[in-house]
Amino acid sequence: MSTLAPRARHRDGIDLRPVGYVIGLLVACLGLTMLIPLAVDIAEGRGHWPAFAESAVLTFAIGGLTALACQNGTQEGLTLQQTFLLTTGVWAALPLFGALPFMLGETQASFTDAFFEAMSGLTTTGATVFSGLDTMARGLLLWRGILQWLGGVGIIVVAMVFLPELRVGGMQIFRSEAFDTMGKILPRATTIAAQISVVYVALTVVCAFTYLFLGMGAFDATVHALTTVSTGGFSTRDASFGAYAGPMEYAASVFMILAALPFVRYVQLLNGNRTALFKDSQVRAFMLTILVFVGVTFLGLLHIFPRHWETSLREALFNITSIMSGTGYASANYMGWGSFLITIFFFVGLVGGCAGSTSCSVKIFRYQILFAAIRTQIKRVHLPHGRFSPKFDGRPISGDVMSSVMSFFVFFVVSVGLLAVGLALTGLDFTTSISGAAAAIANIGPGLGEIIGPAGNYGPLNDTAKWMLSIGMLCGRLELLAVYAMLTVQFWRA
Repeated sequence: MSTLAPRARHRDGIDLRPVGYVIGLLVACLGLTMLIPLAVDIAEGRGHWPAFAESAVLTFAIGGLTALACQNGTQEGLTLQQTFLLTTGVWAALPLFGALPFMLGETQASFTDAFFEAMSGLTTTGATVFSGLDTMARGLLLWRGILQWLGGVGIIVVAMVFLPELRVGGMQIFRSEAFDTMGKILPRATTIAAQISVVYVALTVVCAFTYLFLGMGAFDATVHALTTVSTGGFSTRDASFGAYAGPMEYAASVFMILAALPFVRYVQLLNGNRTALFKDSQVRAFMLTILVFVGVTFLGLLHIFPRHWETSLREALFNITSIMSGTGYASANYMGWGSFLITIFFFVGLVGGCAGSTSCSVKIFRYQILFAAIRTQIKRVHLPHGRFSPKFDGRPISGDVMSSVMSFFVFFVVSVGLLAVGLALTGLDFTTSISGAAAAIANIGPGLGEIIGPAGNYGPLNDTAKWMLSIGMLCGRLELLAVYAMLTVQFWRA
């Protein structure tokens, strides 16, 4: 069922009331969510709970009043412009309120740092400006995890419901598939969103109990489960996952992989289609890519540490999975592994997981479409009179999908380049600029170098760089084109 209604314009332009109503409701819900870390702070007894109380009241009041003010403009569907505004507006508005506990709480962060942390959380990027996590108030640590968890399930719904309708970056190829379960079209988008949420919650609970079983404390297991399944990467320790070396790295790798697979396939499994997951060409390509990169990294580490094959295998599996899925955990400072492996880590972050998952970056299906187009073109060169058409998952790829995917690649490369230049103009070195730009737009988290590498964070960067990176995280999370379309004159005239 389409989420877009027939075009309906307000007499003075685009009617913003439906957009404001939905954003207001979500902001109010975010305010209610702050009661959870508030309760944790009360239980901890360190006196930090008033920051969440103030933030919750302010957030709920503003969100609720906004929803009430816009309630008379609600309608069954949204126009194309309203849908673009909604998808972008949600991810721009929620970090403003999600930043309040960081500003009012123990960290007393500046608005820039607080907004950066909240944006990084909700976009599941995982880049942080905070240090001293080992002694930070538990309420704030949990809040960081909750932001990422909410952002993870939110982007799944956006990717399955809105982006296919907006024809963004080739996502329209999943338009009918997203609502198809055992050959039956689901009657409403909310149905699949609800089923995806059930799978998401169940996966989080299983992950938390797994960490708990392997020896992680109850609080740390909860927060890490929230940030693992959302492929966000916020940790409760400055050392990230380096504080949990051993079996927990294998467990985390498994759950990061599960979170990077299409959640709609899990829904199909629940509805009786046992082969849905393994028949998906995305899944097969993703698993093969992980296997190849892990193998190459393992051999590279074995060359550096010849007598530590198990450690080399574990570190290769964990860190490659973490970067490729966009989680951004680090269990070791891979900046000391040599230039070859550092280059591998840079490029593997630009691959990403499957569409309709919590993972980020380019996504594996776009590479599949790109390679299909290249193979077809090579065949046409060899056989000029032959008739060939590129296919994805056994189906012909339409011209609009191909054009959309190619446009995405161009915008992605140009965006990373422009952001890198902008960061360099603020005084950052080349490695920090290019890796920071890629990490922000691909929503990976850690970059390369001494400042923002796996052993550092984004705190030392200047405010201008942090705002640039925040915008980059927003654009990357919404597949670039959904944001850039709003910057055109045609969008506002349409």
